[in-house]
Amino acid sequence: MRLIKAALVAAALGALAAPAAAQLSIGAQDAEAAPNRRQQWLVSSGDPATPARAILFRPPGEGPFRLAIVAHASSQNVLRRAQMPQPEYQALAAWLVSRGFAVLVPERPGHGLTGGRYLEDQGGCDEADFAKAGRATADSIAAALDFMRRQPFVRQDGAIVVGHSAGGWGALALSARNPVGVAAVIALAPGRGGHANDMPNRNCAPHTLIAAAAEFGKTARLPVTWLVAANDSYFAPPLSRQLADAFRAAGGKAEFRVLPASGSEGHWLAETESGVKAAAPELERAVKRSTKTR
Repeated sequence: MRLIKAALVAAALGALAAPAAAQLSIGAQDAEAAPNRRQQWLVSSGDPATPARAILFRPPGEGPFRLAIVAHASSQNVLRRAQMPQPEYQALAAWLVSRGFAVLVPERPGHGLTGGRYLEDQGGCDEADFAKAGRATADSIAAALDFMRRQPFVRQDGAIVVGHSAGGWGALALSARNPVGVAAVIALAPGRGGHANDMPNRNCAPHTLIAAAAEFGKTARLPVTWLVAANDSYFAPPLSRQLADAFRAAGGKAEFRVLPASGSEGHWLAETESGVKAAAPELERAVKRSTKTR
């Protein structure tokens, strides 16, 4: 069994190290298709050696459209990262496309077929560096954002960043930089270190996570909408509220809302049609707020 496990780990590490997404050039990789002009792209990832595989969705027409970047969840487990399917967030993307956004869902380095080095490692549970991990995620989001803002069908202003779980944590870290052209952040169950030792409602170093949220909030001036489902067992509402309170107490602007329970595990509401439907009123408010700040 140990030999089999070692072989699986070696295979996963090999897949992550290989530049699986590397092709001759970044940009569109195939033709548009349903739904919502779905198209495979390669985009900048923050690691020059590893372009990010990405799915782009667009409304009809030539644009220019407001841009939405959707940042996906992650895992400290190397096998789980290697086996991750390419994220699409189709229900969330469809909702955003219907409101006039071009939506990019990039797969960050160290995940799935994008491969490459895992740049956002937080370290061990007891000594986790959540701020460093968040900043690394923010680097990848920013690289994709900057690349897409150079496309002729994308507007230079009014972009939003929508992050889920570790992607939401990276979106909070990005908000601390107040990037040009970004109007708002929507963080769906943001955090890191959830399900410590694969146990629900257990978190690695929660006080360290709260301190990192405060660090991000010190310089963040973008409006943030922070959403968590009532039955999220990764970052349960009491912990999520502490994180949001720390972010706001340090100077960040965040509206925190607890959504109704979603399915059997609320942490995944961003990935389901029913979850997006439940979140839609808060998403709508966040988009309307963003039109006032862009």
